[in-house]
Amino acid sequence: MINFPVTRRLSHLRRYQEMLGVFARHGFGSALDLLPVERKWIRRLRPYPVSELQTLPAHFRIALEELGPTFVKLGQILSTRPDLLPPVYVSELSRLQDKVAPVPWKEIREVIKNELGAPPETIFDNLDPTPIAAASLGQVHAATLQDGAKVVVKVQRPNILHTIEVDLQILEDLAHYVQRHTPLGDLYELEEFASDFANTLKAELNYLREGRNADRFRKAFRGERYIYIPEVHWQYTTQRVLVLERIEGIKITDIGALQAAGFDLDKLALHAARMSVKEILEDGFFHADPHPGNLFVMESGAIGVMDFGMTGLLSEQDRINLARLYGVAVQLDAEGVVDELIHIRAAPPDVDRGALARDIHRLLRQYHGLPLKAIHTAEVIQNIRPIVFEHRLHLPSNYWLLAKSLVMMEGIGRRLAPEFDIFAFSQPQVARLALRALTPSRRTVEQLFRQGLVWSDLFNALPRTGLRLLNRLEQREPIPLSLDKRSLDRLDTLVTRLALSLIVAGMIIGIAIMTPAISESNTFVRVMLGLAFVVSLGLGLGIVFSILRRR
Repeated sequence: MINFPVTRRLSHLRRYQEMLGVFARHGFGSALDLLPVERKWIRRLRPYPVSELQTLPAHFRIALEELGPTFVKLGQILSTRPDLLPPVYVSELSRLQDKVAPVPWKEIREVIKNELGAPPETIFDNLDPTPIAAASLGQVHAATLQDGAKVVVKVQRPNILHTIEVDLQILEDLAHYVQRHTPLGDLYELEEFASDFANTLKAELNYLREGRNADRFRKAFRGERYIYIPEVHWQYTTQRVLVLERIEGIKITDIGALQAAGFDLDKLALHAARMSVKEILEDGFFHADPHPGNLFVMESGAIGVMDFGMTGLLSEQDRINLARLYGVAVQLDAEGVVDELIHIRAAPPDVDRGALARDIHRLLRQYHGLPLKAIHTAEVIQNIRPIVFEHRLHLPSNYWLLAKSLVMMEGIGRRLAPEFDIFAFSQPQVARLALRALTPSRRTVEQLFRQGLVWSDLFNALPRTGLRLLNRLEQREPIPLSLDKRSLDRLDTLVTRLALSLIVAGMIIGIAIMTPAISESNTFVRVMLGLAFVVSLGLGLGIVFSILRRR
């Protein structure tokens, strides 16, 4: 059916058929022309009817939901990548729902028993068999430990690893083929995307990693009273089971309940903004899925955060680049934005600079004269998507995760306090980052220090090495050089030209210095200076002629 490795093709044949059938049924049969699928297969798959009640992007979303957890996660990642899909598809994929029917308790109990090495009843004082949340990769149950501590138990769905491994191998095969054998391979780095997606998904399946993420956030916000990160119970945590301290509170977007409980919504908006600014601009490690279901207002007034499976990482240089990009954007400098995009290698080498600058200028003009608090991040990103897709801009994947996180947090902030200005709040930190770009960083100083050590070693070695070479020359011993006769001849020519060039330059400079005194000199001096000038001119022309003749 498909020209991939025979063993893999045969073992995954049923899944290939299922995938092709689902996409063909939803109106994507013609896209199979890009794949090495036999014609009889295409004829067999295309006749499936497509409902006219749904748009083609909606059918794409539904097809991903039908194909299961791997493709749901794929859709979620694609919803943050306007450089890969047209804007209408990106918008539709943002509606993907990662909610599935829960796995029966009997199977979940078996996973806990196998992972922790004992029946759940001997570990937990109470464990509710009805999950409080169920997603495509796992589900969460409320429980109480033997010491009375309230926890949540996140359990991976049974047999999910094998299913995802098969799907990832198929996606890897498809990306490889499309990259190497279709026109799309000239436009997009599909193999790179498939590899990044596989690494992201595998990392999300490792609950040990999620626990380490929680610990990292907990350490970062230690001492901050407005944000609370739950503690990981490591003695009950494995790669497939995660036990976290249970956070109890009001969902952060339940405005009525928050007001009834007497919470200050402006203060909560300030806390949420402070959380975003700290983790993005200060720490460079941010929660990439801060939807309202993961944020709760606790009785103390602190915002409790849950679910640390999806995180983003920004290096110091990434944060400086974003601050510089923000700086030129607020000044409506379209050319400056293009320069920054080229600087961070987001724009391809063959980008139409003039057309890109015009589109960016048109975008920036929409916000000219508006106060920053009147600019919505979601709207800006919505308007950026067509430009990104049309000009094939390729921002790092973490930048798109950051955009998704900002949109979510801004939505939460505006629901809490519609007049809150997140831009004004973050301005001082952005300014500090921009200033950091102009001043030597610790990393720069460290690099200079390392280079200084290298030069120190070189200067220490030069006297000994030079002495050995001089001894060889005095004793007329050959100096070992890994150069053949042709290379030595060319080196001799280059050195000769360099020496003559230095002589000519010295003579011309000397003549120029002595020229003011010519009028006061006798005839002999004038003749000698004239002769020196002629010789210098002749040597210079000879060097130029030699170089041109050599070429």
